[in-house]
Amino acid sequence: MALLDADRFEGRFRDGVHSVDTTDLMRRMVKEDLLKFDGTRLFPERYAYTINYELSELEKQLYDAVTAYVRKEMNRADLLKGQRGNRIGFALTILQRRFASSPEAIYSSIQRRRERLINRLQEETRDRRSPETQLEQREESIETPTNTAEVDDFYDEAPAEEVETTEDEVVARASAARTIAELQAEIQTLERLEQLALDVRQSDTDRKWEELSNLLKGESKASAAKELFDEQGHRRKLIIFTEHRDTLRYLEKRIQTLIESTTAVVTIHGSMRQEERRKVQEAFMNNPEVQILIATDAAGEGINLQRAHLMVNYDLPWNPNRIEQRFGRIHRIGQTEVCNLWNLVASETREGQVFITLLYKLEQQRDALGGAVFDVLGKCFTDTPLRNLLLEAIREGDKPEVKARLTKAIDGVINQDHLRKLIEENFLAHGVIDTTRLGNIREEMERAEARRLQPHFIASFFRKAFIKLGGRLENRETGRYEVKYVPDVIRNHPSSTGRPLARRYERITFDKAHIQEKPTAAFVCPGHPLLDATLGATLDRHQNLLRQGTVLVDENEQSNEIRVLFYLEHSIQDGRQDSNGRQRTISRQMQFVEINSDKTVSTPGYAPYLDYRPVAEDEWAQVDLLMEAPWLNENLESEVENHTVEYLVPTHLNEVIEYKEDLVRKTIAAVDERLTKEIDHWMGRALDLSLQESAGRPMANLNAAQARQRADNLQDRLSRRVKELEDELYISPVPPVVTGGALVIPQHLLDAASDSDTSLHPEVSQADKERIDRLAVAAVMEAERELGRQPTEKSHHHPGYDIESKDPNTNQLLFIEVKGKAVGATNVTVSKTQILTAFNKPDTFILAIVEVDGETVSGIHYIRTPFQKEPDFEATSVNYNLDKILERATPPS
Repeated sequence: MALLDADRFEGRFRDGVHSVDTTDLMRRMVKEDLLKFDGTRLFPERYAYTINYELSELEKQLYDAVTAYVRKEMNRADLLKGQRGNRIGFALTILQRRFASSPEAIYSSIQRRRERLINRLQEETRDRRSPETQLEQREESIETPTNTAEVDDFYDEAPAEEVETTEDEVVARASAARTIAELQAEIQTLERLEQLALDVRQSDTDRKWEELSNLLKGESKASAAKELFDEQGHRRKLIIFTEHRDTLRYLEKRIQTLIESTTAVVTIHGSMRQEERRKVQEAFMNNPEVQILIATDAAGEGINLQRAHLMVNYDLPWNPNRIEQRFGRIHRIGQTEVCNLWNLVASETREGQVFITLLYKLEQQRDALGGAVFDVLGKCFTDTPLRNLLLEAIREGDKPEVKARLTKAIDGVINQDHLRKLIEENFLAHGVIDTTRLGNIREEMERAEARRLQPHFIASFFRKAFIKLGGRLENRETGRYEVKYVPDVIRNHPSSTGRPLARRYERITFDKAHIQEKPTAAFVCPGHPLLDATLGATLDRHQNLLRQGTVLVDENEQSNEIRVLFYLEHSIQDGRQDSNGRQRTISRQMQFVEINSDKTVSTPGYAPYLDYRPVAEDEWAQVDLLMEAPWLNENLESEVENHTVEYLVPTHLNEVIEYKEDLVRKTIAAVDERLTKEIDHWMGRALDLSLQESAGRPMANLNAAQARQRADNLQDRLSRRVKELEDELYISPVPPVVTGGALVIPQHLLDAASDSDTSLHPEVSQADKERIDRLAVAAVMEAERELGRQPTEKSHHHPGYDIESKDPNTNQLLFIEVKGKAVGATNVTVSKTQILTAFNKPDTFILAIVEVDGETVSGIHYIRTPFQKEPDFEATSVNYNLDKILERATPPS
């Protein structure tokens, strides 16, 4: 949440701010309860499996030795007061978890800890003090969580890089030794552990790795292991999560050797810059050569990895929230495959026994309650933290009564009644949309889908522009393409999303329906960096043409009126300023406005130009004559701008104000509450540190002055942010700007001015055409009412269809385009927009052809899925043979 607003979610949870109102930023739902409008699930099924393995004899010796060391040091840490004891307990917990990760992780951690303690010993013995001399008690400079709640918050909230750095520092430094002799004894213990870890490392007996390698080779007996390969035996994309960077590097080398490829394996960890992580994500999602991603929880920070649907938890996190967060990287909206997760657990270890009990119970309850159990896994352990159970297992798990108590504790939280209650709490019943509103939303979505410009226009534009800029694109399956080469002029163009571009894409598509075919395709739509960069590079070269303008022909307009079409942008700004000192734009809209010779201004719709065509070479003589009209030389831009200021800008402004005012006032209250808590915390910390300093116990790298400075900085930040938020309420419009224009000439006006063209439309006059169209629409409206539906006639300028008809039984909308034809007509002309509406809504679009004889309707014909292919990019309309198209017609039904 801090990524959305750093001030509103500053710092860790403090007393009184554990619960935050985030309703304006998110809605918490249960994935398994979310359905599409057609009643199918929004999310696919998900399953988790446990792979148990037994330690080798050498690994068992090392585990027993590390556990004994951890237990002993924890008992000593219990005797220490304050944060130092908590810090030592935190360090020992990390050490225990690293044993469960890999021989490399435990060996490297013990080695770093031993070396750091030796340096400490050398400092302490420089003056030849006696072994019984008390060690100087230093407060460690690195701030660490001090209790279970803070530890869980730390792993939930802190960035992965901070988590990894903090763990490394704490493991290397924190020690419970109070004298030089105790420090020497601990170093000797660490030397023995280091040698044991080295023996395990060199023996190449890593049972955990053996289980993973069997899975990767297709030799595992684990449940659903066959899902790692497709029907042709090709490896499917897989994500492997580990807790530690040492283990990540260890696995990277071993997997590269196993599958004999260095390019098939990529990694993400906390020390990587965000840009590097995005490049890895892009490669994993789109490059067919990249098969396996190994990641620490840095890959859980807002990264979409749903190209894969298979995951391995090489290490299980001690915070159950992390299990769901990891699973959520692949179990996302848009995922169509069943998601499978394998958890590797050492059954002989004490913490492993806790995990096996937990995972077994989860598997049982998953059968009863579905995948929703993962949604509430973190909440299950609110009163009984999983971390506490694991620590108790490490310290006393060899006692039968402790084992029984731990099993009972897990039974208490992972039971059907408790889980069902949490699932119901997690689903915000008060936020459910009522049936009427849901129906309205569905209808609006259907209308939007009917008139969407994509995928056809985006595909048409992209293919031409991309190739013109030097890209290489090849057709593959229907509606899918392979991008062989992305040229530098596109790759180096800044994308609005900031996401990097790959050099090639195995598959791209412009239609959502083709994404999930094999191999999965990248969905190129507004917001995708490949389209954004291509559009940007094209505009850099040709934007001046918009302002220069053009002449277009409207083949469907029934009047004799020439119009001028203007493209305008108008923006809304607030009181803030950008880095250049200009007021910041918070909303921008593009509008199309037409004006005629009477200075009548109208808004022709969202994309009127789509059904217009360029002027043909042999039409320019007539066009030149028509362009001599005196009114075209008047200041039309001023008229259009005045109309926009009077009618369009106020609507836009009011929409922004209504949304922004509530949001800003709520944010001011939330920021003030959170930062004030943080200021109070650091002022209190400054007081505590001041008392420690007075007593001669200063901290190494944090003093009272620094804590006070932090509080002062937060106070300045609070004042500055509140001022910024208040400036956001000073909302004002910017004068509209004309960005381009076009002269629009009706086709029949050109025909009237050209003797050679009058023969193209001999059958009916313009007046007859209007009369026939009115009769045809009225006849279809009546036919729809007789069928029990509720038809609504759309305006003359409405693109795509003439009638919207609602079935009251199913609430489904039908989109009907009506074509009235006089008896004897031989063809029917359909605009590009009407054809594309039919492709956008293939199941609910109807072409209605109505035969008219004088003043009588002699026949009504419905054709569903009337068109077989999309029109060419250059086409504005298509003529169809009337007899041929009527062969597929049926009576209204």
